[in-house]
Amino acid sequence: MAACFSVCRAYVRGADRLLRLCPRCELQAQTGLSRLHRTDFATAAQAVSNTEQTAVSDAKESFSLIQEKRHDQAERSVLINCPPNTNKKKFLAYISKHGDIRNHFFYETYGIYAVVEFSSRDSISSLKENCTIPSLQHEASVPFKSRLLTLSSTATGKKQTGPNAIKCHNLTPPSFDKLINQLSKQETVDQQMQCLTEACQLTEENISLRFLVCSLLRDIAAAYFPDCIIRPFGSTVNSFGKLGCDLDMFLDLDAVSGHDQSKGSGLSLEYQVKRGASERNVTQSILSVIGECVDVFSPGCVGVQKILNARCPLVRFSHQPSSFRCDLTANNRVAMKSSEMLFIYGSLDERLRFLVFTIRYWARAHGITNSFPGAWITNFSLTMLVVFFLQQRTPALLPTLNQLRDLAGPSDKCVIEGNDCTMVTDLSKITLQQNTDTLEKLLQEFFEFYGSFDFGKSSINIRKGREQNKPETSAMHIQNPFETDLNVSRNVNSSQLQRFVTLCKESAWIFQNGDVLKRRSASSSNKIPQWGVAALLMPSVTKSVEAREKRKRRKNERTAERIMSVLQSLKSPAEAVLLGCCCCAENLKSTQISRLAEAFH
Repeated sequence: MAACFSVCRAYVRGADRLLRLCPRCELQAQTGLSRLHRTDFATAAQAVSNTEQTAVSDAKESFSLIQEKRHDQAERSVLINCPPNTNKKKFLAYISKHGDIRNHFFYETYGIYAVVEFSSRDSISSLKENCTIPSLQHEASVPFKSRLLTLSSTATGKKQTGPNAIKCHNLTPPSFDKLINQLSKQETVDQQMQCLTEACQLTEENISLRFLVCSLLRDIAAAYFPDCIIRPFGSTVNSFGKLGCDLDMFLDLDAVSGHDQSKGSGLSLEYQVKRGASERNVTQSILSVIGECVDVFSPGCVGVQKILNARCPLVRFSHQPSSFRCDLTANNRVAMKSSEMLFIYGSLDERLRFLVFTIRYWARAHGITNSFPGAWITNFSLTMLVVFFLQQRTPALLPTLNQLRDLAGPSDKCVIEGNDCTMVTDLSKITLQQNTDTLEKLLQEFFEFYGSFDFGKSSINIRKGREQNKPETSAMHIQNPFETDLNVSRNVNSSQLQRFVTLCKESAWIFQNGDVLKRRSASSSNKIPQWGVAALLMPSVTKSVEAREKRKRRKNERTAERIMSVLQSLKSPAEAVLLGCCCCAENLKSTQISRLAEAFH
């Protein structure tokens, strides 16, 4: 199964390169892609050989190699704010005077911006030599020469049209109504889940821009730590990021420490350094200085907050040219290993990604998750729930984390702050069991699985791939894959957990109703009725759950009122106490209460 998906991914990447290399073939390539996107997983499963196990033959590069390539591309890129009437041909001709352009794209946020990737870093030096510091009439400018530039033009005129017009890439997810309409037009639930993922996932351009923002911040940090790297982690790199998600990054200082040069001569040199009381204090000091520099020197960074007393100290700000909300931490290597783990799981079986995107959107549509911190279930916790569910399948779709550790070679060994973060990086070593479950079946049984899961007693452990007794009294317990003494869902309270479980039950019931899964023809107004995944996302699901809970509350209130009225009708206090105890102990119905009251009288 996984091998089949790998071939599909290779075909998609090949077609995508074709679009960039041969614009005249755009129509043919898009046609081929659209046909591929409509492929049903049930059809793909039939193409898999009928063996008990399938070896993962994945041609994808390793996680670390992909990150290094993207980092190198970002170091050779600039971000340019362009006038709205910019002529694309003239713009590229002007910029290419400084070197060969390997790639470029435009997007629009607070203006029109161009990301230009050169073939050599020397081209950036040549470009910056021709830039000037703007002169301001009533303000003073900070003369920091960043790679965020502004193109000025003396030409006047209307916005360009035709082949020389700028076409901007979209950086935002589709509106809810537009997405529902797209989903309703699909033929199967599997196609709906694929359509949702393709509409909401990060694009290549979006990821490139995220790495460029990290590279721009690195230029500031390099003034103090020349060998440092600012690396993105989380949704940006784990293959589960959606358009509009935050940009999480950390200041990697590992390369700053240098290498031991004492071999041979017996002599070595060390830098004289300041000393701190603890690593946490040093991290707080570094982030405080970097945060101040970002606030004062970095153009486009606004709303800088230094949140240094959090469990993981960070600097939070908004990057206006990209519209990204950014969180900067320091030496957060365990979080990077978690990102690599999810990347590996997503590479093993594409169904994981389709399932995660669908469930995350379902959760957000019904208020189970929220962009603000609080007692809500986080996207990472939801992803852990999906991974654990797929580990429970028969046969299992995904291996446990311990199995990935056991397949690791000597070069994969990794221990961070006493935590074993070892995982195999060569995916060809992984052998998956054949499982041909469709996305529709997996989605339905996910809701059934967690609608009946005993969160009160059991904890979720993807390292071992099985339930275990809860080590603490929190409402939900999902063991951190690497820092195993931590609970990644510790913030979730009982009411939010109950809401999640209730919505799972309600969604499972919708799936069991066969009419909801049938695609219906358009009405007289040419509006296609919501069905399948589109029906799951509609507010009617939440309303039915709330109505059921409201009816239950009203029923309990009526029972309590009946008990109180009977108790008040009794003359003897002793009789009232005895009747009240009986009612509470037996949870009697109103008719039984009446009979009991008559017996007392």
